[in-house]
Amino acid sequence: MSPAAPAVMAAVVAFAPAARERTDALLAAARKGDAAAVRKLLDAGVSPNAATEYGATPLHYAADKGHLEVAELLIRRKADVNARDRFYQATPLTWAVMRNHAGVAGALLAAGAAGADGVLRSAVNDGDVAMVKAVLAHGKLKPETLTGVLASATKPEIAELLQKAGAKPPPAAPKGAAADLAGYAGTYKHPDAGEVTVAVAGAGLSVSAAGRKFMTLSRDAGDTFTIDGSPGTVTFRKAAARVTGFALTVEKRPAVVFDRADAAKPTATGPVPAAAPEPVGVVAAPADWPQFRGPGAAGVADGQFPPTHFDVPKGKNVRWKTPVPGLGHSCPVISGDKVFLTTAVGDPKATLRPGQYGDVDSVKEGGEHSWHVLCLDKRTGRVLWDRVACRGVPKVKRHLKGTHANPTVATDGRLVVASFGAEGLYCYDAAGGLVWKRDLGDLDSGWFYDPEYQWGFASSPVVFNGKVFVQCDAGKKPFIAAYALDSGSELWKVARDEPPSWSTPTVVTGPGRAELVANGTKFARGYDPETGAELWRVGRLSEIAVPTPFAAHGLVYVCTGYRPVQPIFAIKLGAKGDLSPKDGKPANPGLTWSAKTGGPYLPTPLVYGDHLYVLANSGLLTCYAAKTGKKLYSERVGGGGYTAAPVAADGRIYCVGETDGVRVVKAGPEFELLAVNPVGETCMATPAISDGTLFLRTEKHLVALGLPRK
Repeated sequence: MSPAAPAVMAAVVAFAPAARERTDALLAAARKGDAAAVRKLLDAGVSPNAATEYGATPLHYAADKGHLEVAELLIRRKADVNARDRFYQATPLTWAVMRNHAGVAGALLAAGAAGADGVLRSAVNDGDVAMVKAVLAHGKLKPETLTGVLASATKPEIAELLQKAGAKPPPAAPKGAAADLAGYAGTYKHPDAGEVTVAVAGAGLSVSAAGRKFMTLSRDAGDTFTIDGSPGTVTFRKAAARVTGFALTVEKRPAVVFDRADAAKPTATGPVPAAAPEPVGVVAAPADWPQFRGPGAAGVADGQFPPTHFDVPKGKNVRWKTPVPGLGHSCPVISGDKVFLTTAVGDPKATLRPGQYGDVDSVKEGGEHSWHVLCLDKRTGRVLWDRVACRGVPKVKRHLKGTHANPTVATDGRLVVASFGAEGLYCYDAAGGLVWKRDLGDLDSGWFYDPEYQWGFASSPVVFNGKVFVQCDAGKKPFIAAYALDSGSELWKVARDEPPSWSTPTVVTGPGRAELVANGTKFARGYDPETGAELWRVGRLSEIAVPTPFAAHGLVYVCTGYRPVQPIFAIKLGAKGDLSPKDGKPANPGLTWSAKTGGPYLPTPLVYGDHLYVLANSGLLTCYAAKTGKKLYSERVGGGGYTAAPVAADGRIYCVGETDGVRVVKAGPEFELLAVNPVGETCMATPAISDGTLFLRTEKHLVALGLPRK
């Protein structure tokens, strides 16, 4: 080695973090729309195509935020207008169109951005006049594209713009065309993509989802239709002259197959299954439900006999209904004759936005909030005490469908621990006296792709063997830690190399040891709860980790479901080392079985008896053999979106819809819907079960549901 070599190596090592800092500064300036800072950094030599680990460039962020001046500056400095990030495969134009930034979209198209045809289709379907004008002015469009989208134009102004640009009005529909096409009309479903509606539209068909038309179809030959303005086809299939489904094919991609779904689906206000009997039995010992999803986060409460049928708006089988101020997704916790709950009280006009959508926006609320821990009487719903943990302006923004009180409390019967994320960790005694509190730091949980979109904290504390465990995968210094339950003193703290997650850890016990299991993106890990030492790891999981690990049959079940990575892992208690499958197959005896797909995005799965039940956000319930992973069925329970985790008791599985009530499904290897129970309010919290009662937290109330007491 030459005498100069060490100095050169030292310079390289020092340059790497400095270069990363300048790249991060450019990305941050682009997000903020600070054109002066962007110009200064570009002048200093930072590449206009510098990117995050996900491949997002400054131009991606400028387009997403609608910063036209920054976008034009980056374009002049030779930023790649067609750069695709490595996760979503999105270009700057993708984000500009999604956010309805017509000016930025026009600048990108003028600079040579590809995709003008798709932008025009989207803008016409959305009725976005400004975007239509931008793409007509700057995009390179084919005449057949203009003609193809004209049929989708519902606004006269847009139709006029298209015809001035060269679109030819479609020919009049031949006599009898509607009757000929009527057989194709109907509702179709795909296990992951959800439901679409096909309707007759003039001489062709339209395809809509969630009330929004996104395709028009023209007949090519027989049962095959072309997608207007797109290189794709839809081919319907028939059985006994009846249309039973269709295959959607775009270019050389695999076909996406939809099945017909003509049967009436049960909804909270629609057809209800024939009345199933109520569970028969007497509660011998009322069970506690001491944390999120009850003991061990298992979600099972046999012998507690909650009702199968109820109707909250009509008061059927409603034992009590107590108003809860503010907003919160924390779940009720039961200890003896008490129910514990948290809430965040702020702007009385604050609302939630339930449903399935891809909007990543945050809600920033500047007014003062108060964070509460409540204790209610389990039998009557009377509020026994209400303690304000803290007051102030929220330190972190929340998601559109989230709250500032998402984590569920945990208790050992003596003490109650509540986490409010960046607002702190608090411990109370059973009478409501504050025992201790801790500052957990700036827990800034947000979108991995762009941390400026903050979504709030959700991981709940766990109490075990005199310790409180918290998983804080948030901000720039994620960690998992143990604190003494009686004093709040730190026992150990371990750094985690993970992006933000919203999963609650779980303590599981097996032969010879306990394991603290924490979900994550890079790895799910098992820790020694006494020391924090890592026992095992398995990966990779999805970029957003939400479901909570739990144990059954001597296995720990860990999964995530943010596309495209949706794994399920079944891990033996007592496993050691790296359990990650190789080539899709278990390579360590500690991994019993795994699946590449099928993991849920939000609801934690459930093992009840010999079966694993996975509930998707869409309401698709999939049943597996819990010990082997063999799929037994996959059926829709009905209703809209699902966030709450399913729970089970006495042969029944309770699936809580966000807006369409509670579905009750019979446990077992065959699907059977037993009941559809209206709630009348938004509900995203997982219920608790104890003493013949299902405790359901809605947007405005805590409701106790049970059969009349004898």
